[in-house]
Amino acid sequence: MSVSQRITSDDQLARLLQIGIVLEEVVEARAHHHYQSLDAELDAEIEALLAGAAEESAEHRERLESLIEGLGVDSVPFDEIESLVDARYGRTQPDDFDGVLYDQLCNEETAYKFYDDLIGAIEASDAEFSVDRETLLETLETIREEEAEGVSEVTEVMERR
Repeated sequence: MSVSQRITSDDQLARLLQIGIVLEEVVEARAHHHYQSLDAELDAEIEALLAGAAEESAEHRERLESLIEGLGVDSVPFDEIESLVDARYGRTQPDDFDGVLYDQLCNEETAYKFYDDLIGAIEASDAEFSVDRETLLETLETIREEEAEGVSEVTEVMERR
């Protein structure tokens, strides 16, 4: 399943939203990984950045889960969604980047791009979903904007260093 495919049903939309949930879990897990494994090198600014990213990811998951509940479809097993995310977005590991900030920037940019593509696919679709289209788009646009803010925050910290 790809965001570039036309979204024609609640089931397809639910799977894409589940991919978003797993992406958010990846962001949170990687922030946690950096926080735990590199804590001797982290200063207060980076600690706050990672904590904020983890908290934001948890909030995004809750919003996405609420949208999925509104669709009333059967959930896809986590392993199946995780393998889709890993194949498309999980090509790197937290330690593949030269530093915590580069990894965090990659995570934020990946999430932003996913939500941007998902919004585009929904807007291009003429399908009717069980959730209100306006609410769906508003939720996803808010999440996308928060990801864009995350990209800006990380970039600003990187520029100061």
